[in-house]
Amino acid sequence: MAADSHDLLFGFPLKWVSLVTLIIQNSALALLLRYSQTAGRSSRPYLPSTAVVTSECLKFIVCLIVHIRAETSRIRAASSLSLSSSASNLSSYTLRTLMFDMFGPNSDWLKMTVPAILYFIQNNLQYVAVRHLDAATFQVTYQLKILTTALFSVWLLGRTLGKLKWVSLCLLTFGIALVQYDPSKGKNAKAAGDGLDDDRDGAGMERLVGLAAVGVACVLSGLAGVWFERVLKESQSSLFLRNLQLGIFSIIPGFFFGVWVVDGPQVYEHGFFQGYNIWTVAAILCQAVGGLIVAVVVKYADNILKGFATSISIILSCIASVFLFDFRITVPFTVGAGIVLYATHLYGQPDPRGQSKRDSRADLAYLRLEDGNGVPGSKRSG
Repeated sequence: MAADSHDLLFGFPLKWVSLVTLIIQNSALALLLRYSQTAGRSSRPYLPSTAVVTSECLKFIVCLIVHIRAETSRIRAASSLSLSSSASNLSSYTLRTLMFDMFGPNSDWLKMTVPAILYFIQNNLQYVAVRHLDAATFQVTYQLKILTTALFSVWLLGRTLGKLKWVSLCLLTFGIALVQYDPSKGKNAKAAGDGLDDDRDGAGMERLVGLAAVGVACVLSGLAGVWFERVLKESQSSLFLRNLQLGIFSIIPGFFFGVWVVDGPQVYEHGFFQGYNIWTVAAILCQAVGGLIVAVVVKYADNILKGFATSISIILSCIASVFLFDFRITVPFTVGAGIVLYATHLYGQPDPRGQSKRDSRADLAYLRLEDGNGVPGSKRSG
């Protein structure tokens, strides 16, 4: 259990406020991403590349403000306790100091380019996946990131997983596979005439593209998360400083390769914010604040409650998809989703017999949908 669990917000325990907020955010994100690209879109669809860059810029600004405030408070506190006149002059955090912390010889900024680029690709793939899959299927299938993260942690970090976690990962894989099965497809294929072959093939290909996008996004999410964890273990730098590095190295390739190279002609003709409306802005804001919410949850609650909140958000997304997107819940989907929910809960249980614990700093990954964040007040080295 995290510390400060008795802190209150408007008279309510901050732990439960953050959990309820996380449930709402997780449920709304998949729905907003889907709705903003389908029923809620403008006459001209918006470009996912611009949405990703805008979201990263918002995260960067928030991290910058929090990091500067934390470092300024730390420096002033240190100078007030010091009797030397030289230390008393260090009462502010300058731009030069920020640049040195981000790109200096001991900043490890080059290592941070790898997860930053992986996160940039992953975010774009999320938009592709939600455009070709219903929100419920996307939400359930995206839990595959738990498996990829676990496998990469065993491979790159040499972590040993207990039997309970391996069982949960097997259940997770089986449940996600079961969600993809639709028994009505075989019946429709026999009853349908030749004139519907092209429609069925088109729908099947569209679903295949969405599933492939989710699969690759989960692999990139797992690799980026484990890489980031490895850098955190080798460094004492502030988590928000690391988030700033990740942000800047996500914005640069996002703008030049995503916006300029890939979508440059469309941006030049119709503008950077083409197709934006209230639903687009809501989706971007929801994605941008997601990591901040997870940061509060990790600080004031624990991973078991966080997994519980994720499970509740999946259920809410499925129910909302029925009314918003005419999603049809089948028996295989219900059973598979139930297995995924149970596997998610099981994976969050503590290992028996005191098996090695995860670095608590690494649980605070980058500020984004799947996992990751910095926590205010983290100390930096030096």
